[in-house]
Amino acid sequence: MNLSGHNLALLASLNTLLEECNVTRAAEKLNISQPALSAQLARLRDLFEDQLLIPAQSGRGMVRTPLGSHLREPLRRALQTLEEVVAQQPEFDPARAHRTFTLGANDNAAAIIAPRLIKLTRDAGWHHIRFAFIAPQTNRLQSQLETGEIDIALTSRDAVPGAQQLPLVDEAFQLAQRKGHPRGNEPLTLESYASLEHILVSGQGGGFRGFIDDLLADQGLARRVGVSVQFYSLVPLILQNSDLVCTLPARFLSRYHEVLDSFPLPFDVRHFSLYATWHRRFDDDAAHRWLRAQLQASVAA
Repeated sequence: MNLSGHNLALLASLNTLLEECNVTRAAEKLNISQPALSAQLARLRDLFEDQLLIPAQSGRGMVRTPLGSHLREPLRRALQTLEEVVAQQPEFDPARAHRTFTLGANDNAAAIIAPRLIKLTRDAGWHHIRFAFIAPQTNRLQSQLETGEIDIALTSRDAVPGAQQLPLVDEAFQLAQRKGHPRGNEPLTLESYASLEHILVSGQGGGFRGFIDDLLADQGLARRVGVSVQFYSLVPLILQNSDLVCTLPARFLSRYHEVLDSFPLPFDVRHFSLYATWHRRFDDDAAHRWLRAQLQASVAA
């Protein structure tokens, strides 16, 4: 018998028919009409090339053929097993699981999340949980999330159309400069900010204009971006050895407070935000839910 198409549903009907030996009672139990069930029985007889059930000589109900009797118990057990498989929700126990989670993140997002996430899981004794942080490929990120190549990407808001998102970080940008910078430690003005030579972190690499340049242009000002880098980790090294400045997230700068000074910006600007981004097909996956909870806990710590 070919189990493709609608035949699995037919087997469920056959199971009830073999139990009840009565089309009327079986139809009531299955919540379908008697003619519909009779049509299914006819289809089953064709598939099995056997009558399966025949009218009883007493005129009341039906009796099973030898094949029908042979099928009754194995079919019941098989359908029960199938029901258990479908009903069972897989659990995730981080204390026993051997699992590698892959997170797509640039170096700044990874630096914010990774240390706390790893400390959190290791302090809990979850030593068989592994994390791989990889640079996401912007043009492939949607498919990487859909296939599970990347479990969660750490991105800005709405970076992946149609993806699920969970906010993790929302904080202000600040201007950073080396300690002992000739500008001094005076509060910034729009004019003094624009007069400085800046470093720009360009996610795609090679860019010399960002959203702050658009904001300054609205004020009739322009800044000079002298250096463009693709990686946040390069910025503190350049700042420490030059008079350039850079606008960066406050949480990133907090790691370099011993060698860099930071100042509030002299204009209103949107905050730096970081979101956990994933494909909706993993919404109810137990392991994925656990990972999302750990990401939330790691930024709250």
